[in-house]
Amino acid sequence: MHTMIDSGLVADHNAKLQANLEADYAALGGVLARRGQDIEQLTALAQTFAVAVPSWGTGTGGTRFARFPGLGEPRNVFEKLEDCAVINQLTQATPAVSLHFPWDKVSDTAALRETAQAYGLGFDAVNSNTFQDQAGQAQSYKYGSLTSHSAAVRAQAVEHNIECIELGRALGSTALTVWVGDGANFPGQHNLRGALERYLDSMRDIYGALPADWQLFIEHKLFEPAFYATTIADWGTSFACASVLGPKAKCLVDLGHHAPNTNIEMIVARLAQFSKLGGFHFNDSKYGDDDLDSGSINPFQLFLVFNELADAAEREGTAFKPAYMLDQSHNVTDPIESLMSSAVEVQRAFIQSALVDRAALRHHQEANDVHASAQALKQAFRTDVSAILAMARQRSGAAIDPVACYRGSGYREQRGVARPPRAGASSSGIV
Repeated sequence: MHTMIDSGLVADHNAKLQANLEADYAALGGVLARRGQDIEQLTALAQTFAVAVPSWGTGTGGTRFARFPGLGEPRNVFEKLEDCAVINQLTQATPAVSLHFPWDKVSDTAALRETAQAYGLGFDAVNSNTFQDQAGQAQSYKYGSLTSHSAAVRAQAVEHNIECIELGRALGSTALTVWVGDGANFPGQHNLRGALERYLDSMRDIYGALPADWQLFIEHKLFEPAFYATTIADWGTSFACASVLGPKAKCLVDLGHHAPNTNIEMIVARLAQFSKLGGFHFNDSKYGDDDLDSGSINPFQLFLVFNELADAAEREGTAFKPAYMLDQSHNVTDPIESLMSSAVEVQRAFIQSALVDRAALRHHQEANDVHASAQALKQAFRTDVSAILAMARQRSGAAIDPVACYRGSGYREQRGVARPPRAGASSSGIV
């Protein structure tokens, strides 16, 4: 397997930190042993964790006001894979990449798949784009895509999604994520029920094109760009549409696409209960959108989400396999650093949720001991599992401290030389 950062440099980095890690690991092991928990089992569990990275997340994002390009940002999908390979090499937690079409479309999908395999990467769900007009596009999505009044616009949007499925099949993907910006900015702009009817008609055509082993993820978003009425604005609408379409249609939960103070973990529990939880886009938000690094604002909520996932896994066993992906916009940070840190934070919540004594929690709940129930969760959340995550990385050949190792490698500066800015070749299709 080809690595972007010299393995000897990673080994030297780990050697300098090994003694301190072993001391921290032994101390944490003692704490957990007193609770009846085995640190070695938890470390092995951490090594199984995987979350996909978005190809577009390797580039600099932006706002509706401006975008400030970053040093050495990738200019095409092959350069995006280079950065994704660095992220996985140093964390060993991100073995798959999610592509977005047409941003990542290439003429030779076989070459793209071979390149990914050479880096030890696979492909997660593919994403369609009918929220943006592309050069040479016959019909505009200004007033909607899958919900448009125009049959020609809807046909174009459906055709694009089917093309995404075919591209995904060639790359080894098994899922399509559909998010549309369709909706209304003014009351009366469109008939609210009619828009959803047209959406479902379009989605039935897309669903019918799915291979037998594929899933269709419906992503909802509270607002933007449809500030009055977004067609797929909440989990209830997403659930209803997924139920109408069939068993291969599932709901995708983006942690940033909710109103402030929304109980996202309860949404997760409901979707899991009715077998419609398809997966996640992990990020964080302060007011209403998803541009922030995972765990940067509300790590307790991230933990509570994983607590529900752990409960669902205990109930349903190996059949419960939601898809995990990061989805962030990096405006002022190095995207590689943010994606590595986010992967670690999601993995942290995964391991913390495994610390919950579920038998004791059920006992407290059945006894209506509210305080003890809450503290059973808080004890797990307050436990610093950094040594477990670092040991899992070290044993998997990754870096004990991924960001420090990355910075020490000089990779970003090297990419700045190898990837001079080129007009019209930004890796970010966001703005």
